[in-house]
Amino acid sequence: MSDHVLVINAGSSSLKYSLMDAGSGEAAADGLIERIGEAEGHQKHRGPDGETESSDPIASHEDALRAALKAFETHGPSLDDVDLAAVGHRVVHGGSRFAAPSLVDDALIAEVTELVPLAPLHNPANLEGIEVARRLFPDLPQVAVFDTAFHQTLPPHAYTYAVPSEWLEEHGIRRYGFHGTSHSFVSEQAARRLGRDLADVNLIVLHLGNGCSASAVRGGQSVETSMGMTPLEGLVMGTRSGDLDPAIHAHLARELGWSIDEIDRALNSKSGLKGLAGENDFRELSRLRASGNERAQLAFDVYCHRIKKYVGAYYAVLGTVDAIVFTAGVGQHSAEVRAASLQGLERLGIELDPDRNAEPGETGVVSADGSDVAVLVIPTNEEWEIARQALQVVRD
Repeated sequence: MSDHVLVINAGSSSLKYSLMDAGSGEAAADGLIERIGEAEGHQKHRGPDGETESSDPIASHEDALRAALKAFETHGPSLDDVDLAAVGHRVVHGGSRFAAPSLVDDALIAEVTELVPLAPLHNPANLEGIEVARRLFPDLPQVAVFDTAFHQTLPPHAYTYAVPSEWLEEHGIRRYGFHGTSHSFVSEQAARRLGRDLADVNLIVLHLGNGCSASAVRGGQSVETSMGMTPLEGLVMGTRSGDLDPAIHAHLARELGWSIDEIDRALNSKSGLKGLAGENDFRELSRLRASGNERAQLAFDVYCHRIKKYVGAYYAVLGTVDAIVFTAGVGQHSAEVRAASLQGLERLGIELDPDRNAEPGETGVVSADGSDVAVLVIPTNEEWEIARQALQVVRD
């Protein structure tokens, strides 16, 4: 059987796809289709012939996936020649029902549909991507890989909120955590870099992109994570507030007359770095800081301070820490964030090497030789992790 898996990530108005070799982690091709349902869509495909782009109306996710298949046919590689083993789908929310990747069938569709209230912005689009792929690839196994699955090992004292117990029992209100495929992949890679068995290491993983999350990983299992019932809780993000006093909702409703939906949109789309500095692109934020922009500097300081708080908290949860791992766009590329987030933690055995931090080498080690806790920079690869998990399901 081939190791090739077509990985699909369907958003509300976009569709990302990758043709992954689950064994090697190589992407034979990938692409992004945006502005689905708008007057003019945009498609980018990268394959053996390089990168191609086009702009045409794309009415639906089915049209988007058909456009992706046409790009494979026109620009390569031909899907007929790679003998696909499966189609792997990213699904944001699996609730407490899915602790592992699962083969898609009608029962799974029904269960994920029931979970839509927990992820109303994401699960409907994920489901649409699955339904379209089932129609276009009727003979291929389809596998759902859940962002929340890795965090299903959280103990009850970590996932339970101190609210009336019936809220959990009747409405599923608890911490679920997200970015699980990234935290899982990076944890395994970190153990390899350390030359240790994953079961024997304690890690703090910091996934810092436009969305940000932290996790405490003991022996390969998530025991604490920053995102909660939704991806809004935790670290400061590009446009999300992260942690805040829950009474702020009531205050805004009383003082400004805002509806719950208006408050929700503001906290998810107009807060975080964008709310503080008017900019959520970290490269632009760095440029503004360099020009002396005080709002940009404050946004940077708040962002890094929150990371440091979580590092300290998760150090306490784990007791001992073997490595702190930075990943995703900001975590991988911003030496300033890594330095500011870990500054002053030398008494905890965490010490960066400034030269290594400025230019991480192939090993990804940016800590000083005398640091008791290794600090690593490891690129995440969620598409590869989805492909690996999907292939494991169809071969078991």
